[in-house]
Amino acid sequence: ELQAAVGKEITKTDLVPAFQSLLKDCEAEVRAAAAHKVKDFCLALDKSVQEQVIMTHLLPCVKELVTDANQHVKSALASVIMGLSPILGKTNTIEHLLPLFLSQLKDECPEVRLNIISNLDCVNEVIGIQQLSQSLLPAIVELAEDTKWRVRLAIIEYMPLLAGQLGVDFFDEKLNSLCMTWLIDHVFAIREAATNNLKKLVEKFGTDWAQQTVIPKVVAMSRDQNYLHRMTCLFCINVLAEACGADITERQLLPTVLTMATDNVANVRFNVAKTLQHIAAILPNTTTQVQTQVRPCIEKLNADSDFDVRYYASEAAMAY
Repeated sequence: ELQAAVGKEITKTDLVPAFQSLLKDCEAEVRAAAAHKVKDFCLALDKSVQEQVIMTHLLPCVKELVTDANQHVKSALASVIMGLSPILGKTNTIEHLLPLFLSQLKDECPEVRLNIISNLDCVNEVIGIQQLSQSLLPAIVELAEDTKWRVRLAIIEYMPLLAGQLGVDFFDEKLNSLCMTWLIDHVFAIREAATNNLKKLVEKFGTDWAQQTVIPKVVAMSRDQNYLHRMTCLFCINVLAEACGADITERQLLPTVLTMATDNVANVRFNVAKTLQHIAAILPNTTTQVQTQVRPCIEKLNADSDFDVRYYASEAAMAY
């Protein structure tokens, strides 16, 4: 409002230095408040001096804030910094802003990373998907394969958001294989998060995408040598059934569950019973497959030598 009231000359001589001082203030709350207004302040600058003022006076301050000691300051900046891309254009974005985005993507603060990933579309519109994939995507992939499992976990949680920003074709080409790799991660928390991630991706991209891209890979896991991966297959079926509905569940998922009822590992067999119980609410109870295959399968599990298998089979029987 002040910028509009006093005009471009006073803005340049008085307000810009004042704003610089606020960005460098000794109080973190002041720096955070000023950082949050960086985009608005830049947008309000007169077009004839906008780029020159930003590049000469404001960008050096912004670069300092990227590595600020206070996470609220960094988070406030990350929520608006990508909005500078349309103002500064493609060349300046690639040369001056991308290195800052890369730094923020690797920040230890989850909010900073989230704010950058949430606003990727701003940059995509300016520099294009190809440039984006060459610059920021390797950093995302690097985080996704980090040796620290909590870092991998954070990226998984952002994946549906990232998928929405990048679109299905780009996602399939660059990131889909990562999502499937997480399903066989050696850390259970990663496998669990990756399973829930699948459901969100199917909700975003649709059931046709699920049938072509996800379900064949999940079904293949039922034949994996590692019983933990076979169990993950069942966990995936639980969430995919919810996302895909009765028809796909009956045609493409249920046959795999029934086949796994004869697995040589008791933990897999009792998870078959739990999955049958879980998908009972999705499957029409009157279908031929339920009558001729599901109920006999549960009866067989009810006579299993393992107590836990029998227990969960009896629970499943009540759902049919």
